[in-house]
Amino acid sequence: MAKITGIGGVFFKSKGDSAALAAWYKKHLGLPLEDWGGAILRWPDDKAEDQGLTVWHLAAKDSLWFSPSDSPFMINYRVDNMAEMLDQLRGAGVEIFKGPESHENGKFAWIIDPDGNKVELWQPMNWDPKNKEA
Repeated sequence: MAKITGIGGVFFKSKGDSAALAAWYKKHLGLPLEDWGGAILRWPDDKAEDQGLTVWHLAAKDSLWFSPSDSPFMINYRVDNMAEMLDQLRGAGVEIFKGPESHENGKFAWIIDPDGNKVELWQPMNWDPKNKEA
């Protein structure tokens, strides 16, 4: 049986100026935009302990996981240094909605983009209960 092998892309519609939203992601999250307006993220460029992986999950229709956003999705972006990322965001006036938090599989924080989408930031670590104390 044929099967999917990973996420080939993330595509969503901007509620306003798509170029301005892309520029916000470049400025605040370091998304490396290409001339055509999108970005290509390559696993070999990610130096995390887990050597790169993508998590896929469906939330229940009554889930509050994506709140306060009313978007039916939330994108989790891997980051290489959570503390530095949060300092950059705060320095640029971007509100940290929640976090940082330490979990068995790394550090997490959440922000809201200019379109009102909740964005999850994740500094991945190999699964270890000791990470909750980090």
